[in-house]
Amino acid sequence: MRNHLHIGSPQNERAKQWSSLLDKKYRDREGRFIVEGVHLIQEAFGYKAEPQIIVYDAERGVPDELRTHASDPDTSVEWISASRAVMSKCTGTDSPPPVFAVLDKLFMREERLFGEGRLVVALDGVRDPGNLGTIIRSADAAGADAVVLGKGCVDLYNPKTVRSTMGSLFHLPIVQGSLTELIPKARAGGAKVIGTSLQADHSCYEYDWRQATWLVMGSESEGLSEEVRALVDESVIIPMAGGAESLNVAMATTVLLFEALRQRRG
Repeated sequence: MRNHLHIGSPQNERAKQWSSLLDKKYRDREGRFIVEGVHLIQEAFGYKAEPQIIVYDAERGVPDELRTHASDPDTSVEWISASRAVMSKCTGTDSPPPVFAVLDKLFMREERLFGEGRLVVALDGVRDPGNLGTIIRSADAAGADAVVLGKGCVDLYNPKTVRSTMGSLFHLPIVQGSLTELIPKARAGGAKVIGTSLQADHSCYEYDWRQATWLVMGSESEGLSEEVRALVDESVIIPMAGGAESLNVAMATTVLLFEALRQRRG
């Protein structure tokens, strides 16, 4: 294994630069973001999103799972050991992980959203990073073709969102754009736009999810905006037997996606 640079002080300029990526303003300016932990870094390598820099806790050393990458003579990744204080400064968890990486933001083309039989999850104003990460993970697990983040959604690269995806942000296209521009394009291509409503007449189990569908889900507190609601072709309801009035947006999206998976596999 080659010698790796060591950074011990949280006041080091590079440590300050990495820690700034916890703030959206600096992520946007730099075009980079942080992923934390062995699993997410493995997922990045596995799906060809190679990190620029990997920083590991000097006291723990390079994690065994990443040693092959660290010793690769052809790698362009810069490996750096750091003190526990630097690891803590640059990550968003109470207990710093053994390793984190700096990656370029992912680039996904809008063309991936359109096509015969596509199942796309479009989010309108979903502000909770944990909910967004869970929805991306569920979309991945259920075989959705893409996720679209519309106006008012929390930043995809928020550290909590990234952690909550458990690597699924590397597995499927995630596009940030205007739903009022993208949904009409999807409808013109034959997709139906489906929302949810507690007042809907039709159960989600009666809808034919095998056809090209854009599932639009709104914010946790306000639902869909008026502009997006006006583009919905049909609303469905998730039947519930207990006393709960509703599910949160991540749970509801997951239920609908797995009904789509059930029908599409049937």
